[in-house]
Amino acid sequence: MKDILEAILSDDMAASDLAALAVPESYRACVLRKEDVGMFEGMATSDKDPRKSLHLQEVPTPQPGPGEALVAVMASSVNYNSVWSAIFEPLPTFNFLERYGMMSPLSKRHDLPYHVIGSDLSGVVLCTGPGVNAWKPGDEVVAHCLSVELESSDGHNDTMLDPEQRIWGFETNFGGLAEIALVKSNQLMPKPGHLSWEEAAAPGLVNSTAYRQLVSRNGAGMKQGDNVLIWGASGGLGSYATQFALAGGANPICVVSSPQKADICRAMGAEAVIDRNAEDFRFWKNEHEQDPREWRRLGKRIRELTGGEDVDIVFEHPGRETFGASVYVTRKGGTIVTCASTSGYNHEYDNRYLWMSLKRIIGSHFANYREAWEANRLIAKGKIHPTLSKVYSLEETGQAAYDVHRNLHQGKVGVLALAPEEGLGVHDHEMRAKHIDAINHFRMPAN
Repeated sequence: MKDILEAILSDDMAASDLAALAVPESYRACVLRKEDVGMFEGMATSDKDPRKSLHLQEVPTPQPGPGEALVAVMASSVNYNSVWSAIFEPLPTFNFLERYGMMSPLSKRHDLPYHVIGSDLSGVVLCTGPGVNAWKPGDEVVAHCLSVELESSDGHNDTMLDPEQRIWGFETNFGGLAEIALVKSNQLMPKPGHLSWEEAAAPGLVNSTAYRQLVSRNGAGMKQGDNVLIWGASGGLGSYATQFALAGGANPICVVSSPQKADICRAMGAEAVIDRNAEDFRFWKNEHEQDPREWRRLGKRIRELTGGEDVDIVFEHPGRETFGASVYVTRKGGTIVTCASTSGYNHEYDNRYLWMSLKRIIGSHFANYREAWEANRLIAKGKIHPTLSKVYSLEETGQAAYDVHRNLHQGKVGVLALAPEEGLGVHDHEMRAKHIDAINHFRMPAN
């Protein structure tokens, strides 16, 4: 890897120079081991520790097949699916790999006794398989995490509807929390030249997810003037939703859990902020019973912040803990758009407030090819900015996942793979100088 890293860091790197270098036979990767699947049995979700299940080890380098590329990973990041993977919930990811492995001889490579996880990367193309024309060795790229086969007509209007749609690095192997990653070439997008490697790796999954969920016509179809309730508005997903609302002329009502997180939302430009802990919102009386009085209190608080208006859209991702309140506070004819369910998948709500008020619940999952490209384009144009708080080394990935699991982070948590330090990889210095205030403004404080 040393020769490859030296070539990438060289100011006069040529594609031919990188292409001439031999791809290493193995690389370091953050993996889960199949033998560890039962290690957390009987434990509460909150007690499961990613630091115990994630391992950094040397793994063989896969050969790129038709339509695939190997990428030297300069930086990656931790998403909540990395946490789910590491605590083996809602089920072990090896189940995904086994099913994928049954599909074809090419997909059989993914069914291994270890799983290289990670659904974000920024890096440099090392080599490509047959049939790849758009990318060549030396290209600086980021990757979105949608992996599809596109053999069914169902996926051609919206690639997220492909029956063989998977999330790379979660439902496939050879993910981005490693020194090398294997991707389908149609996952690749140009790296924004004004960003460092770690900044460019941060938006990926969450930026595209927020774009589809909030902006796209496949999601809520947000428009100017909409009131948008955003749960976890300073977090990895919510911080991009907040930016999209502000950039699109909507009015975000940001729900957070601490004064520090409230300050972050105000620093992003949001004016309406609710600290749910300070205001002691408790939507559940006990494990089995919700408290509609708290729903009504939240609705009243929202109207105080909006001049008497209810919210048009709820950006919903906590799931079980908040879903009943989300359905209640949405205006008549409004939309609850949901993904993730980080507090639990079994949602409960009073259906009277949905059907009698003609509200809609829209399920949203990552983004299709075009949505991911558009979301990255907005990053490249400096319209949306990375929200990065802390950057770890590859050796510290377990700790990074632990921090995300315990909600000890702000925005996104980055991981340096091959990049030896932060701040490298910036080539468009003019663009960076133009947006440096915004880049620094959205660089979040670490807890």
